Amino acid sequence: MHIVIMGCGRVGSTLAHILEDGGHSVAIIDRDPQAFRRLRAGFRGRRVTGIGFDRDVLTDAGIESAAAYVAVSSGDNSNIISARVARETFGVDNVVARIYDPRRAEVYQRLGIPTVATVRWTADQILRRVLPEGAEPLWRDPTGRVVLAEVPVHPSWIGTRAVDLEPRARCRAAFINRMGESLVVADDTVLQEGDILHVIGAENDMDRINKVLAAAPEKDD
Repeated sequence: MHIVIMGCGRVGSTLAHILEDGGHSVAIIDRDPQAFRRLRAGFRGRRVTGIGFDRDVLTDAGIESAAAYVAVSSGDNSNIISARVARETFGVDNVVARIYDPRRAEVYQRLGIPTVATVRWTADQILRRVLPEGAEPLWRDPTGRVVLAEVPVHPSWIGTRAVDLEPRARCRAAFINRMGESLVVADDTVLQEGDILHVIGAENDMDRINKVLAAAPEKDD
């Protein structure tokens, strides 16, 4: 995957290194050429000096072949404008913007542009959005054996109690993100359209759990 990042601050440089280590092609944009000093000496990605919502700058960064675009500069306006240009002008579907003002973040979330905040947490959240589903867990215990992960759920599960998924998938339904709000799963919590389910399970069992929940539920005999 080729991924374009706007903003070479702590978050941007952290993401660039992690993505490159994961075998991805990376281009990073910043209006201040001195910002690229945060990148390690062996960084192989493109360094593009300019404004992230300038079309020529984005083109130089390879936006036309990008699978994802990440806006993590220090300015809310710059981030959201560049994210919209990437999506609306260049057709990049996988776009994430960092927004410091939580009220504005909520508005853009409802417009379909995922928004996040804070340094390592931001890097982790963005990785979970630009990499394939299930590639990055939300949390893992110190042994690495138990993880909390966001999992895709087949539309056929809608209308089912979340706890009824547990015996079939052999995991624990932990919480649901619904319209930007997180809800702890209770016995009577029913899955609705648009819900994002988070489960706790064994790290080495996550592939199977993802497959079970991504498919229509099997009918009981």
